[in-house]
Amino acid sequence: MKLSFSPILTWSIAAILVLGASCKFSSKKKDDLPNIVIILADDLGYSDIGAFGSEVETPTLNALALEGIRFTQMHNTSKCFPSRAVLLTGLYAQQVNMDQEPIDIRNAVMIGEILKGAGYRTLFVGKHHGIDNPYEWGFDHYYGMRDGAANYFNPGYRRDDEVMPAQKRYGKRVFVFDSVLVEGYTPHRDYYATNTWTDWALQLLKKYETEEKPFLVYLAYQAPHDPLQAPEEAIQKYTGVYDVGYEEIARKRYDRQVESGLLDDRYARSEPVFPSWESLSDSVRRDEIRRMQVYAAMIDVMDQNIGRVVDYVKSSGKWENTLWIFLSDNGASAEVVDIGEGEIGAMDRWASLRADWANVANTPFRSFKNYSYEGGIATPMIVHWPAGIRDGGQVDHTPLHFIDIVPTLIDITGAEYPSDYRGKKVHPLPGQSILPLFRGEDLIRKQPLFFHWRKGRAIRTDDWKLVGHDGEWELYDMRMDRTERNNVARENPEVVTELEHMWEDWADGVN
Repeated sequence: MKLSFSPILTWSIAAILVLGASCKFSSKKKDDLPNIVIILADDLGYSDIGAFGSEVETPTLNALALEGIRFTQMHNTSKCFPSRAVLLTGLYAQQVNMDQEPIDIRNAVMIGEILKGAGYRTLFVGKHHGIDNPYEWGFDHYYGMRDGAANYFNPGYRRDDEVMPAQKRYGKRVFVFDSVLVEGYTPHRDYYATNTWTDWALQLLKKYETEEKPFLVYLAYQAPHDPLQAPEEAIQKYTGVYDVGYEEIARKRYDRQVESGLLDDRYARSEPVFPSWESLSDSVRRDEIRRMQVYAAMIDVMDQNIGRVVDYVKSSGKWENTLWIFLSDNGASAEVVDIGEGEIGAMDRWASLRADWANVANTPFRSFKNYSYEGGIATPMIVHWPAGIRDGGQVDHTPLHFIDIVPTLIDITGAEYPSDYRGKKVHPLPGQSILPLFRGEDLIRKQPLFFHWRKGRAIRTDDWKLVGHDGEWELYDMRMDRTERNNVARENPEVVTELEHMWEDWADGVN
């Protein structure tokens, strides 16, 4: 690992929160500023793209990984809207009022405003999952779904001569087009969210293609969050792939992870929670095969759309100095939603992945979205930047967190981070720039990483992870047991006590 940090230190919460308060960054030359594309997937499991072990066809992301860096220990919050708030602001969700429900962000500034101050054209397309309008927070444009999830084919009202679109709250999802808010957005008949949102992003990029400003594009997809819905031709591409069942797919994913250098023999695969494939009835197996086919198709289509953006940037002559960052807002979800009578994948059915395939998606880790175990908080992360990364094809094992993304962009661009915004004090940034890792240098982290979503909580240092979910703390030696199989809390009571106090100090300070 490239991170050096002693886990048994006493940190006051004041010291934790004041880090970075006086940071000033030297301005960069305008011609040197990279374009930035941040792509966020939704409920994507750790092993769900080819570069992280999957059988799903993701050639675009695989190519970015081959020429860039795969980060194996980037972490989110285990839940959609807190992760998205962290990515936008660089602050823990608890600091910005986004740790309990998706409401308004406070005492923060969004990255759109920060980079606009450094001369960027700032564009946001896709899912926000809050009640603020990013267009009013420094983004030159925001086109997308302000809410959390919607029907991929029709998020609004039923169109003539079509089936009723399966929805959780019929016609109530809010879409935003800059200053215009539309509740019950009913799009054209060939709408499919992943495709159309990419259309919007390309439309905005082309609008400004002749200007000299660098651009920030934040493309926040809903895929592969439920409802499991995809074009039928994409679903049929995976006919027969998942007939072998849970164990065979998970085992092959794990083997590819080890072969590619993402893991080594120290990290055994977590204990599976799915049942034996042979124990299922024929009808259940057919249902599960279809479920995973659709899920795979959604990821495949997302990769194709990322490829459209890649092709545009290449054709515009801006490829060499464009920074790409790909992540997921949490691990695959075990949540169960079932609405409508149609076939899984169709407009009139809202189905979810459920625990058994989610366990496979999160290979090699345990647990799921909403938990602070690695299956909930670990995200595949790819960074690609020809002008800024010395050696492509690297695998980096440094423990990181979404709080590190904004400091990294500030470091790269020379943007200034304000002490107040909209008449309110802004919290100092708790994360650190990971730019040194792009250069093959070490990262010396100044503080642990913290997690808290509902019943889940954790603190992570270089060597240790203290984690719990509605019960006693568990301790894992992350040097030897990143898949959290062997709880060593009883053997290391002093470590548990010290880390517990540090987590409590942090929690008291941010709440």
